[in-house]
Amino acid sequence: MELRALRYFVEVVRQQSFTQAAERLFVTQPTISKMVKALEEEIGAPLLLRDGRQMELTDEGRIVYQRGQDVLAVYAQLQAELDDVGTLGRGALTIGIPPMGGSLFTPAIAEFRRRYPKIELKLFEQGSRGIEAALAAGELELGGVLLPVDAQVYDVLPMSLQPLWLVARQGSRWDGERQVRLDDLAMEPFVFYGESLALNDVVTRACRDSGFSPTIVARSSHWDFMAALVHAGVGIALLPAPYCRRLDPAHFTCRPIVEPEIRWEMAIAWRRNAYLSHAARAWLEVARETLPGQPGDDFVYTRAGSVGKSPGDS
Repeated sequence: MELRALRYFVEVVRQQSFTQAAERLFVTQPTISKMVKALEEEIGAPLLLRDGRQMELTDEGRIVYQRGQDVLAVYAQLQAELDDVGTLGRGALTIGIPPMGGSLFTPAIAEFRRRYPKIELKLFEQGSRGIEAALAAGELELGGVLLPVDAQVYDVLPMSLQPLWLVARQGSRWDGERQVRLDDLAMEPFVFYGESLALNDVVTRACRDSGFSPTIVARSSHWDFMAALVHAGVGIALLPAPYCRRLDPAHFTCRPIVEPEIRWEMAIAWRRNAYLSHAARAWLEVARETLPGQPGDDFVYTRAGSVGKSPGDS
């Protein structure tokens, strides 16, 4: 069984599309189809049932997908350990960067580049869920994720804990308010997060817990474009407080959301007990020095997603 065929099959299942899998792997769609067909012939059973754009795993397909991820993760770890026999003098490190958390990484990226100029730092830009999948598959050593994550699978280094705020155009009915209840937004049009982002699920769940389903009129994975749509009168948005502080108060009204408060909890994650290269360990050391002390970080994390108040908090 070729590892390449296994990798292609796993990616097709993840993307639920031969075309998107081909784009992710930088190969042609016929190449993907040919390799998956060869894998099915080798196993002696179909792995995917195709009905138009829908695809479903067969019993054999589920086994190959589950075990295939394990095989690819072990192979990736083997490669990482062999590649890491050298020193920090050269090499490359890929870091998962979620669209909404990129600016949090900037100080660490700059400092890492200063200390280790010969190590190429590659940025894997995906939503938190895509980064988790890449970590689980061994394709990434480190990545930014939205907490909570599975504490049995990942260890984390906290990056930022911030509340989400309402963002509306200046002159809105919230100009005179100090804070806004979430259910007070039930009838408003929302500029929402992209469906691939974990924040999409967090905000949707909070709205439903408050008794309404948000009316979504536009989506984006980038906070600055979301703000631009708000300024254009498309709708309101909920953004992390640090991004709201960057907006011009002459054009925007930003107010904390309460009852419930919605939190944006970012961390760097890695698979527990996985091998971390010299470069990855160096990155974590730099991150620990540059990331603490973010405004609003009044909680301390122990393991993945477990939270407690800082000492002295009442």
